[in-house]
Amino acid sequence: MRPETIQRLSEIVGKDNIYTALEDLYCYTYDASFVKADLNTDLAGVAVYPGSTEEIARIIKLANQEKIPIVPRGAGTNVSGGSVSLGDCIILVLKRMNKILEIDRKNLIAVVEPGVITAQLQSEVEKMGLFYPPDPASQAFSTMGGNVAECAGGPRGVKYGVTRDYVIGLEVVLPSGEVINTGGRTMKNVTGYDMTKLFTGSEGTLCVITKIIVKLIPLPEAKNTMMAVFPEIAQACETVSEIIAAGLIPCALELLDNIYIRNIEEYAQVGLPTDAGAVLLIEVDGDSEILGKQIRKIEQICKGLGAVQIRIASTQMEAEELWRARRSAFAAVSRLRPTIIGEDATVPRSSIPAAVSRIQAIAAKYDLIIAILGHAGDGNLHATILTDETNVEEMARVEKAIKEIFIVTVELGGSLSGEHGIGRAKSKFITLQTGEAGLAVQRQIKQALDPHNLMNPGVMFGA
Repeated sequence: MRPETIQRLSEIVGKDNIYTALEDLYCYTYDASFVKADLNTDLAGVAVYPGSTEEIARIIKLANQEKIPIVPRGAGTNVSGGSVSLGDCIILVLKRMNKILEIDRKNLIAVVEPGVITAQLQSEVEKMGLFYPPDPASQAFSTMGGNVAECAGGPRGVKYGVTRDYVIGLEVVLPSGEVINTGGRTMKNVTGYDMTKLFTGSEGTLCVITKIIVKLIPLPEAKNTMMAVFPEIAQACETVSEIIAAGLIPCALELLDNIYIRNIEEYAQVGLPTDAGAVLLIEVDGDSEILGKQIRKIEQICKGLGAVQIRIASTQMEAEELWRARRSAFAAVSRLRPTIIGEDATVPRSSIPAAVSRIQAIAAKYDLIIAILGHAGDGNLHATILTDETNVEEMARVEKAIKEIFIVTVELGGSLSGEHGIGRAKSKFITLQTGEAGLAVQRQIKQALDPHNLMNPGVMFGA
């Protein structure tokens, strides 16, 4: 990148908020996905940390003048390769913009900057008896801007939905450098196209998010957690559909297969039965007077479909112990192989048994370890491929397996992604779901807003 450009960027953000050294830029060649930038061709030219919407607008206008690609980035927890450097680009890191600007109890909304840590917002609103439900596994360190850009989900999605369901307004900087506001502070707003929903989940390809308005709900009075153990994973999968069909909507309904169970227990020692075929971790919340009734109904369904052990948490500490098992899942299985590829294909809940069976068949076909964990209550399955990216022959099998998993997902009426986004990792598969015509429409939207293809090029649509 030209020294003159770096000097102008330094004048915008200040010399303490710009990085050009190799050891600094190397940090942006990877995120939490298995996607890695090529150090010979994809090292960023500069990383800048703006502190305001105005600074971001000036940076983007400069990038437009010089036709420099921009890669927006938060905490780097992206697991689909959407925040990795590309060529001589500007990495636009939004972590300095980290203020909770307002929590409005009368209107049940919060206004935040994109660098606010998700768990920080949740903690602050819960002190006031309010609730922001979206709970990605990375909530302790992922940022709200990244959550909105990826439309993050989490275990509570079965009852409460994903990030998109809570974003009601945005301030964004367009690829032209213009600043616009979408949506607003009202619960009902049908003026024009729904630009808020368009930008939510756009993965940094259409804008830079600089302010977020989210709706809040009252904090549930109480919650209860239980674990159901099944000899076979097929029984657990059928149980998921039966719980929902009975009109019971837990706030979390998580599935762990035997590979996850064994490794979590070895790693975290939380008392999981290592000979189980599968475990369901179930949480209900709401009015304390009805929780016991809900848990008893779910217990009956689980036993009726073959559960051999039911463990109901009697204290908050015991419930936290069960959730510690779930939160340690990826760390636990990472000990098996050096590379983890965690997909998030999502199918209708009734198709979970078929999806799990076919994923297991794909694992056997390609002689791979594929562990299965999922937000089963909303059909979101994390088929976790445990491999070694330095093994060229094995990675060739991994690529074939991933494609077949996506083909199966679409055949079952599902989606390539439930919460991780498409990024660079899945861009070559997107037409399996959208078709060529559907992709063409999305490309036209991208072209209209970003005619020079400067915003996160290569993400979602390929090169």
